[in-house]
Amino acid sequence: MMPAPTLTSLDMRGKAITTFIAYQAARQLAALADGEALQLLTDAGEDIDNDGRAWCRAVGQELVSAECTGDTSTYVISKPPPRRPGRRLAAVISDPGLQELLSPLGFALAAALEGAEVSLYFQGPAVRVLAKGFTEKLHGPARPFSRFARAGLTRAGHLPAQQKLGQLQVLGAHLFACGPSMRHFNVAKNDLAFPGVTVAEYLTCMETLARADIQLFIQ
Repeated sequence: MMPAPTLTSLDMRGKAITTFIAYQAARQLAALADGEALQLLTDAGEDIDNDGRAWCRAVGQELVSAECTGDTSTYVISKPPPRRPGRRLAAVISDPGLQELLSPLGFALAAALEGAEVSLYFQGPAVRVLAKGFTEKLHGPARPFSRFARAGLTRAGHLPAQQKLGQLQVLGAHLFACGPSMRHFNVAKNDLAFPGVTVAEYLTCMETLARADIQLFIQ
């Protein structure tokens, strides 16, 4: 098979977080015409390679070629066909800690990038994540070192929680906030940093979970 013409190149070397890489690649691919392709450069790594191939399979886009030369892997990915309706993921997030937000938001991004409908329900102190000016911090004695930890994670491709939520909304994710938790932690509706947040309680959460194929509970 002849490679599709490559009109755009995206250099993601230095980034280790595959959801960050895939999100940037998806944005570039969306801007291409049908039949065009993206040349994607990444650090060579088994985890990045396996995740890249899994993403291509999940969304039905063709991996035209993949080569590894030294420390660099080069992929050519053709623009995918229109996205098919996917599965649904729902997550309940209760902890606003720096480390505790990495996995749920990472899984949510992965699901959204693979075409799933994503719903995130924030309860307890985690409603603060949705408030303007929120900055996640480490728990306990490590808290004073939060700034250094955030800087290291950002260099690798782990964006701050609110930037990830912005990416998720671009990908069509739905955000929910627990009303009683908002009142308890003094987060008003006009304090929210995101448009379209649904303020609800357990019955709405249960309805959302019941519709989902994948449920995550993060304490």
